[in-house]
Amino acid sequence: MRILITRRSVALSGLTALASRRVRAQSVLRIAYLKSTSDLALSKAHGSLEAALAQMGVSVEWAGPFAAAAPALEALNANAVDVTVGSSTAFVTARAAGVKLVLFGYQRLAPGGEALIVKAGSSVRALADLRGKSVAVNRGGTGEYILARGLQNAGISLADVTRVYLGPVDAKAAFARGDVDAWAIWDPFLSIAVESGEARVLADGAACASENAVTYFVRQDYLSANRPVVKTLFDVLVRENRWGAAHPVEAGALWAKELGLPVSLASRLGRNNTPPLGPVGKVQADEVARIADWFAGNGIVPTRPDVASFLADLT
Repeated sequence: MRILITRRSVALSGLTALASRRVRAQSVLRIAYLKSTSDLALSKAHGSLEAALAQMGVSVEWAGPFAAAAPALEALNANAVDVTVGSSTAFVTARAAGVKLVLFGYQRLAPGGEALIVKAGSSVRALADLRGKSVAVNRGGTGEYILARGLQNAGISLADVTRVYLGPVDAKAAFARGDVDAWAIWDPFLSIAVESGEARVLADGAACASENAVTYFVRQDYLSANRPVVKTLFDVLVRENRWGAAHPVEAGALWAKELGLPVSLASRLGRNNTPPLGPVGKVQADEVARIADWFAGNGIVPTRPDVASFLADLT
């Protein structure tokens, strides 16, 4: 999934403070916020969610920003937040760990939104050239998924490549130093690396046969007690998504500003991050199920988790 932050410890310190609260009013929606190229980030920039929920007597509390989906999901599992955003791969990993979260919004990633990248001058020219090389990935998430899918699609054993498990910030530093030969990454890190001239794309999401998606999660118990609030959140996200699709450069500029990036990245960010957001229907459920099957079959999670019981169509 697609983020920018300093260190995970910053987010976890916020988690500790939030988790210490014993009582909270049902009139507050707590969101684990990732600085990201998401429709949730557009809503935060526009103030549209606060405006919509105020009409229901509900306020919004933004927690974070978090370093990635994994610590945000830890906060959700600890009942420190109610909602967050991540990837469908992160959802499968969380479910394998027993987290009771429900997936309610689904946005298939654009092919250009995730990729395996190498240094611009690298001798690695094809996926087959990764044999014997090291690749930075985030464990059980988008990075490990697209690496494994890409290698499988090229007929290469995952055992032929060394996986170096790093969060995106540490992976960025390792890639810049040349400590790893390649990096499996997503936006905005992908756009930053490629647009700077530091990296080139070895294989994008399409070449890796990825079925990954940006997905929105809510605690199962919160959804049961506050379904109208979650439905309003979903409707706001869909409206923001449609605005972004109609104004990709403007959306990209908002994301660039939020992330502290050059405005020159706006066009690329808008192009990579405005596929349609929608509910979880049969097609989406089947895609998540295939990822769960694939994760279990390739040993990324120990057992195949139940995902079907944790999907919600809010339409």
